[in-house]
Amino acid sequence: MTDLRQHAADIHEQFSDTLDVSVDEIESRLETLVSEYRVPVDEARRSVISTYLDEADMDRDELSGGSSESATVADIDAPEECVDLTVKIVDLWEPRTDSIAQVGLLGDETGTIKFTKWAKSELDELEEDAVYRLGNVVTDEYQGRFSVKLNSSTTIEELDTDLEVGDDSTEVEGALVDIQSGSGLIKRCPEEDCTRVLQNGRCSEHGDVDGEFDLRIKGVLDDGTEVHEVIFNQESTEELTGITLDEAQQMAMDALDTEVVVEEMRGRVLGRYYRVAGPTLGRYVLANDIEQLGAPTESENVLIKARSI
Repeated sequence: MTDLRQHAADIHEQFSDTLDVSVDEIESRLETLVSEYRVPVDEARRSVISTYLDEADMDRDELSGGSSESATVADIDAPEECVDLTVKIVDLWEPRTDSIAQVGLLGDETGTIKFTKWAKSELDELEEDAVYRLGNVVTDEYQGRFSVKLNSSTTIEELDTDLEVGDDSTEVEGALVDIQSGSGLIKRCPEEDCTRVLQNGRCSEHGDVDGEFDLRIKGVLDDGTEVHEVIFNQESTEELTGITLDEAQQMAMDALDTEVVVEEMRGRVLGRYYRVAGPTLGRYVLANDIEQLGAPTESENVLIKARSI
């Protein structure tokens, strides 16, 4: 079975109870997007599913996805699939919107993954360090990063046991020699289940929207042998630079320009040595833990020294 045919069959299973649509019709829609409009397969699948959600007057978190199968975190390699997981809640974060009840990190012996539990699902509260059997969770993917969603069809069973979570963390250290474009004070799409960074006020999926401010650094660490691309989220960016989101917004407002924020950040962190640890997603290391090493140095001297090692 071709990839598009398999995607079409999966989508058909998700909507077979609500829409009179054939696998052939779904495959034809996918083929048009992929072949004629050069849309990546994952985005084409997401677009077709969104179309059928509108036709069925359903929310995305109502998708049952058909029957679910037991899986591990490491098995999750495709979006819009339903799986059963036995996991430990590793970390809970502060939700960014009222539509999210809980968000954080869960894991099993094979690794960790982000989860989102929607407020309208009215599911039981998950406790940090507790172990659960989660039935019928839906996988998601954005820019190569997988996550899982707990929705109204998810079941939660707390288990009286412990679970050793696999360590999928990467540790790198070196001189911070560059802050890439797309860093500093940014705006993200406010739509539910979307965290895309806006470009000129537009989300690639939802069009013109009023974005929500966020902080991010896409940095480059040079260890003298190779470079490592590292992403710092709002929390780690605030820790790294000493600039809070509120302060960054005020700086941009005073200057009528968001670029002043990233320039201030460059002045504070370039040329310093850091040790960074966190999971690897694609080519990036996510900076969960940061440690500054040694005293600050001129960034050009740091780069010359690093390259000479």
